[in-house]
Amino acid sequence: MGYYNCGKRIEVPGKVPIKPKNKKKKSVAPRKKQQAGCNCNVENPAYQPAKLTNDCTVVNSLLGTKTVQKVAELTLPVTAFSGLGVLDNLVSVNLTPNLNEITQNVRVIKDKVVNIGLLPATISVSILDVDLPVTLNTTLPFQEHTDFPGICPQDNVQETPLEVEGIFTQPGVPVIDAAGIELVDGILFKVILRTTITATRPVIRDAQGNVCDVNPNRCEIVGNPPSFNLPAPTNGGLLG
Repeated sequence: MGYYNCGKRIEVPGKVPIKPKNKKKKSVAPRKKQQAGCNCNVENPAYQPAKLTNDCTVVNSLLGTKTVQKVAELTLPVTAFSGLGVLDNLVSVNLTPNLNEITQNVRVIKDKVVNIGLLPATISVSILDVDLPVTLNTTLPFQEHTDFPGICPQDNVQETPLEVEGIFTQPGVPVIDAAGIELVDGILFKVILRTTITATRPVIRDAQGNVCDVNPNRCEIVGNPPSFNLPAPTNGGLLG
């Protein structure tokens, strides 16, 4: 082995050259600039299994389901349409129901489901010697009492969205005029609606499968028959 001295290599027997140690600088990760405000990491709580206080559960028992029709009907005097003085000047009439804006109230009495509501509609009539059709926005009232043996107040009622089965118009029906004084020619408007009513009742079921009513007295009528005050529709359902 050897080393250099003044440009000359000098051999030194028995010596092992020692490599100089390179000191490594510790790398320091740059500190992230903290954003203004608090940094709180919130973890969603783990779901815990529900604990029942007993072996009984409340379920809905099906009372029945049936498809029924409801009839929305209205008769208007010809004078309700501007420019239509007599029925002979009527060329055509068209009714377009608006199912998205139906106002409907459902109530249950013993063995019956009672529906009362209003169907908004746009009526358009073509008049002789009038260039454009005359339109009128109005509502057709409907009500239906569906027999449902076994149903009682506090039972649950669900109905599918109403569908139109048929639209009928009939000119020439006598009706009291707008002033309520005399009979004049009118036009009858009728819409047949369809829905499916499903009735259920909440009951208690134990671990052995025995069932009892949540309210065993729900079908008892004490005192006078029930009376209902239903909310008024928007604008009172008047002509628009």
